[in-house]
Amino acid sequence: MFAVEVRDHIMIGHSLPSPVFGPAQGMHGATFTVDAAFFTDDIDEHGLVVDIGLATEALAETLAPLRYKNLDEVPEFAGKFTTTEFLCGHIFKTLADQVRTGKLADQGRVKRLRIMLHESHIARAWYEAEV
Repeated sequence: MFAVEVRDHIMIGHSLPSPVFGPAQGMHGATFTVDAAFFTDDIDEHGLVVDIGLATEALAETLAPLRYKNLDEVPEFAGKFTTTEFLCGHIFKTLADQVRTGKLADQGRVKRLRIMLHESHIARAWYEAEV
């Protein structure tokens, strides 16, 4: 399987209001490095999985509504714990929709997508599934 991975980042604020989160129950900020990997069984006639420029643009568009936001105030996230894992799933769903609608001009080659969020230099989470 072939893959192309692109990277971006977001800065957010949020709280995780449950005792299970200890000090993260309070409002705090996070800067996430976000990696998006696009997988395909074979490359196209130009030797590509996807156009890296289009993949970079699609990831940036997916992240734009989250940049510099207090996630506690995002109506779509009401009642949710906006953990790193949760955000991986949210970004996956949004980016997978872009893949399905042809945003990457991949002619349906992209079969799998992995979203990885690096919370720090020692912790990361990801969500990976078929598109």
